[in-house]
Order: sequence, then C-alpha cells, then structure tokens
Amino acid sequence: MRALRIGGVVPFTTTDYPGKLAAVLFLQGCPWRCGYCHNPHLHASRGEREHDWAHTLRWIERRRGLLDAIVFSGGEPTSQPALATAMRTVRLMGFAVGLHSGGAYPRRLAAVLPGVDWIGFDFKAPFGGYPALTGKDGSGAAAHASLDAVLASGVHNEIRTTVHPALTTPSDLVAMADALAARGITDWVLQTFRATGCANESLVASAAGEALDPALLARLARRVPGISVR
Repeated sequence: MRALRIGGVVPFTTTDYPGKLAAVLFLQGCPWRCGYCHNPHLHASRGEREHDWAHTLRWIERRRGLLDAIVFSGGEPTSQPALATAMRTVRLMGFAVGLHSGGAYPRRLAAVLPGVDWIGFDFKAPFGGYPALTGKDGSGAAAHASLDAVLASGVHNEIRTTVHPALTTPSDLVAMADALAARGITDWVLQTFRATGCANESLVASAAGEALDPALLARLARRVPGISVR
C-alpha cells in the first residue's frame, strides 16, 4: 500500500479526540495558505523530516491497550491518497479513527468518512470569505460541500473556528453562526488564535491581548446555543 507522508506525531493527547486518549499523526500537504496556520511546515507535499509509515505502524501496534484512538491531522490529511487505507489499518488494530479536516477536497472527504468515528471540521470563514483567508479560489465552495458531507454522513463531529481579530470579524462570526443554524447545528467551538508555530509575524503581533467580546458571544449563542470558547 502507499505510505503516508507523516510530518509529525503527538504520541499522547486528551484534547484532539473528545473523551478518548489518542495519538495524532500530522500528515504532509495542504493546498490552502491560511495566514494563522500553526503548522506551515506541513504545507508542502513532502517534508524535510518525515516519519516512516511502517515504523509508525509498529509503534501504534505497541500502543494497543494504552490509547483509544488515532487521529489523522495535518496539513490537510485528505490530500494524501493513502489516507483511507491507513485509517482502515489502524481501525483493524482496534483503534477508533479521528480526522481533522478543513474540507479542501470534498469528494475525497466524503469517500473516507465511512471509515471515520469522529471528525473535527475547521469552519474557517463565511463561505464567500474563504479565498481571502486561504489564498485559493473555489475554497469556499469546497468547504461548503465538505461541511454538508460531514453532516450528511452522521459521523460524530466537532465544528470549530479559529478566531483571529484581523481575519475573523464580528460580522464574519455572525454570518457563520447563521450558516450553522440554518443547517441545524447547535454546537460550535471557537478557538482563539495561538501564536505557536505561526510564521506570520504581523498576525502574531496584532492578536496580542485580544479576547472574544462577551456581548458578541451572547449574540452568537442566540443562533448556536451550544457555543464554547477554547
């Protein structure tokens, strides 16, 4: 089978798959260039320091009984053709399968969703605002189709948004809340921007000391009642 191109591994986490102890595999490759990305080293399809897939599988095998789940993150994990086979492999080993995706490839995402137990979906902006954020024409349409595919799949999910004050305005968040409410989504996680790993110095500087306004959160909660801030 094709080998995954793995740019990083977190061997133990309690936060990347709700309610489960997990390891995270960060896969190389992403077609989008979001300014606040904290994994820019994963943008390229090949990394300078990649983890061997066969060795990683042996390591996962030794974690049976210690971990509950393996999470495939990135980058954008659906950019790799080997993803579906890799997910089946770790599921046959007894692990739950988690996936983090921004929805850059809706057809590929829909194809792998039957093999996913939980997905964290990054809802980045109002659909019309995606190209400005990602640097990629058509990214809003891709995210729109991918979100609908996630909801149609019935896979347990977490819809989350990274909020940077220079990139995600209050009106953006209201429009996003309306889009979620129209789809019957009642839970939404807002993640405040983290400077760690971000290569854009101006975005790091402009986010200093910023916090989500309580009045705005109350306004959003009238649309999506299960809103939370991480």
